[in-house]
Amino acid sequence: MFNSEVRSLLAMGIDLVSLASSAKRAGYQVYAADYFGDLDLQRICIKYKSVIQQKPAKSCGHFELNFKPEAFLRLTKSLLQENEMDAILLSSGLDDYFDILCELNDLVPILGNSPQTIKNIREKPKFFEELKRLGIPHPETAKVTDVKEAKKIAAEIEYPVVIKPSRGFGGMGIRIAKSPQELKREFQEVLVFDDNILIQKHVIGAHASISFLASHNVVKILTINEQLIGVPYTFQSEPFGYCGNVVPFHSANLISEKCEHITKKIALHFGLIGSNGIDLVISKENVPYVIEINPRFQGTLECVERVLKINLVKAHISACIHGSLPTVQKKDFIFSTRLILFAPKRVIVPDLTIFKEVRDIPFPKTMIEKGEPLCSIMTEKSSRDDSLQKTKKISKVIYRTLSPVSNL
Repeated sequence: MFNSEVRSLLAMGIDLVSLASSAKRAGYQVYAADYFGDLDLQRICIKYKSVIQQKPAKSCGHFELNFKPEAFLRLTKSLLQENEMDAILLSSGLDDYFDILCELNDLVPILGNSPQTIKNIREKPKFFEELKRLGIPHPETAKVTDVKEAKKIAAEIEYPVVIKPSRGFGGMGIRIAKSPQELKREFQEVLVFDDNILIQKHVIGAHASISFLASHNVVKILTINEQLIGVPYTFQSEPFGYCGNVVPFHSANLISEKCEHITKKIALHFGLIGSNGIDLVISKENVPYVIEINPRFQGTLECVERVLKINLVKAHISACIHGSLPTVQKKDFIFSTRLILFAPKRVIVPDLTIFKEVRDIPFPKTMIEKGEPLCSIMTEKSSRDDSLQKTKKISKVIYRTLSPVSNL
């Protein structure tokens, strides 16, 4: 399907600035079908289309109300009217919408995992059955449709349990229940996000991820990453909401061999290619429990590039087309942090381009609703704590620049 003459790329999803920037640095013509339509994405791309049209004093609305996966078909068709694109690079947002992925693949071929491969690992109950057969640690999981069934499953796997939407991303809609009473209450909240619900044994531990590259018969772990989940000072409203990463994970050496074993087994069994991620919970016994697979570019992209001094889009394309993986040499041991900020209330944003560390930049004077994504901060330091503290310090300055807006 692909050859070495790929010149133009369509970045697609809801987290595109780092992906599009990497593609541009690799020498490709970059287009984008995006959700937020941020200022820095516009400056990177030859042309882009977005679901949200940011305008002064106009609200960007609420993501859970405005996100429609079929919108990306419309955006792609509109871009194709005047532009030619050789391949799609997927970011987050569309992993669980297989029909949409198939239609997109017919319009512009997806460079990476096929829609069928993505379906095989995103249909959660079947995926966890495969993990069980492979002997890979994972939380016991079942799909349910009502509270009665959920209570029955929770009693079998024992409380506490995690209740989560069958489809979703970014940790949205995930809740914990420690009793049947809590389960009944939290179940109704999760139903807002999806009719099909997963009940999962709660594994207590550190949230982490693996970023890796794969060709058809070779797998290479790039980094093991710390996940920042539900960080209070970012004003993330979801208890398990994704707030960024620190790369690498500070205890990576304790679990590296186990992670390598897990990654190779999963990648080769499911036939994954290109850039992929595995979300984990690391138990207090240093056992990595697989939570899910992200079969596309991850939110760690720029952090991984900074730490390893590589271009991840270039490496992805080389793996997918030529079957070759890069030689990775860690020259300087650094920690790179991405911290995602959310609006503390309904606000008008100033010109955030004055901060060189800021990404995913809204247009000046745009209105952002409470709890919605505001921007990302990227830093790097020689220690994990210094890198994270630097993002926290910048976040305080940014929050002071916001102008509150009345809800009336």
